Amino acid sequence: MKTKKEKLLKIIKVFVILFAFLITCFVYSFIEPHLTEKKTTVISDSDVPQNFVGNKIVFISDIHHGPYFERERVAGLVSKINRLDPDIVILGGDYVSGDTEYIEPCFEELSKLKAKMGVFGVTGNHDEWGDHDLTVKCMEKAGITVLSDRAEWLEIDKDKIKIAGIDWNTGWYFNRDSDIDPLIKDAEENDFVILVSHTPDFAEELRTSKVDLMFSGHTHGGQITFFGLWAPYVPSYYGQKYRTGIVKTDKTTALISNGVGNTFLPIRFFARPQINIVILENG
Repeated sequence: MKTKKEKLLKIIKVFVILFAFLITCFVYSFIEPHLTEKKTTVISDSDVPQNFVGNKIVFISDIHHGPYFERERVAGLVSKINRLDPDIVILGGDYVSGDTEYIEPCFEELSKLKAKMGVFGVTGNHDEWGDHDLTVKCMEKAGITVLSDRAEWLEIDKDKIKIAGIDWNTGWYFNRDSDIDPLIKDAEENDFVILVSHTPDFAEELRTSKVDLMFSGHTHGGQITFFGLWAPYVPSYYGQKYRTGIVKTDKTTALISNGVGNTFLPIRFFARPQINIVILENG
């Protein structure tokens, strides 16, 4: 039979282990924002034209350049992307956390991105809260094609795909009455169409089945999660559904990135920052 002293020591031991575990988790949460992963996804779709098979798209979102994501880290991010030798680079918005002083330095670094077929981007809510017009101006100056409710055809030897983007500034997130049909009206059902929307919720609002692949960020993968299984807060009308990863709907396939930066606190927990790499295949 255990004595009271032995029982007390056992309780103390449990508390010490628990305390050490919590401290470890706390310290790790400050380390994880620096552990950017390169996550590769193969998208196989019968609409992908032959000359685009094997093309590499690099997608990043939510840089949030500012006190928690310094200019040196933006420069390092650009170097990592350029080493991937992408065909297309797509930027998903939220370039800064709202402080306008960071906008120009951020795009001075992003201007160094290299992609064979171009760099494309949309704006996010933090860009709207900061200075939307300055953000767009700096994007254009940096050589980034701004997909503010507009679309572009990309061609390789007469094969083509379409890339369209919806701007947070349209206010659809609150009015919920936006439609991208005018942007893709010249696309056929068998054309490969990419849509870029800062928030993944737009996947639920699509009224067309022409969009084959949608790129989004905004959620940060929950940023702080219960070991990657669940997040107490996801900025989405649809809870955990669009927190991270690939989500298929009856209209499209959505890829939701964890993003690379943070907001509010410089921490992440089992929601590692991501550089998303998409390889196009026909199938």
